[in-house]
Amino acid sequence: MPIVLQNVRFRTDYRAASAETGFHEVFCLQNMTLTEKINLVFLPGLITDERLFRDQIDDLSDIARSTVADLATADTIAEMAARVLAQSPPQFALVGLSMGGYVALEIMRVAPERVLALALLSTSSRPDTPEATASRLKAIAQAETNFQIVLDQLMPKLVHPSRMRYNSIVDTVYSMGHRVGKDAFVLQQRAIMGRVDSRPCLAAIACPTLVLCGRDDQLTPVELHEEMAAAISSAELVVMDECAHLSSMGRPEEVSRELRAWLARVPAAVRDEAVQLPAGSNCQL
Repeated sequence: MPIVLQNVRFRTDYRAASAETGFHEVFCLQNMTLTEKINLVFLPGLITDERLFRDQIDDLSDIARSTVADLATADTIAEMAARVLAQSPPQFALVGLSMGGYVALEIMRVAPERVLALALLSTSSRPDTPEATASRLKAIAQAETNFQIVLDQLMPKLVHPSRMRYNSIVDTVYSMGHRVGKDAFVLQQRAIMGRVDSRPCLAAIACPTLVLCGRDDQLTPVELHEEMAAAISSAELVVMDECAHLSSMGRPEEVSRELRAWLARVPAAVRDEAVQLPAGSNCQL
């Protein structure tokens, strides 16, 4: 049911009314339905943190109340998902990139009723292949002796060659890796190796879904995203040119634009119903 607001005036520029004027912080949907900000939970990938989504959090701050999950202390995807669910609002929109996408799909498997909309970025619904597992075990062994080499080897797979000249992106990826650290890297790799096959669950996903990837993603190629989009009836597939694995950093403005359009697909009635539930939190997960 709609929210009854007092002392509110409509704005057509989608920006929140100023607190100085005493107006509530709201935004208008395309059909001019008035509602509160949507809860938006971001799930980062291997050896990344909240900086992976820094641009999107800022760009969507007028319509979304964002939190970023800490996925650095669990060694199974199921445990990561359970912790996210325990610390998230009752209902929320969900964005998962790479490993975060594996966690997002696990959440859709165990608690689909809590997810208003799903965005799968640079990820896969398949289990690890024997070849990928062998590569991960080799990386774990290398990390125990020289973690920097592991980061050096990952960098060209994470960042597109056209973006490697931007020191701010490369430096941020290295900084995230060192902050998350070797121990968490090992836990996360073990979680990724043990993930389940999520393909049988894709057809049951009914919420608005965005499947997005870079055309030059070496880790999760385009065909894996085409597979997910074809299996999810509510999915829209977006493939970005000159973009590698870390799509949110490689093409920040474009990813923000696609996420905004995706959130607009959540029906107003669903948004309004969600904000009637007991308040979740603005917590940093």
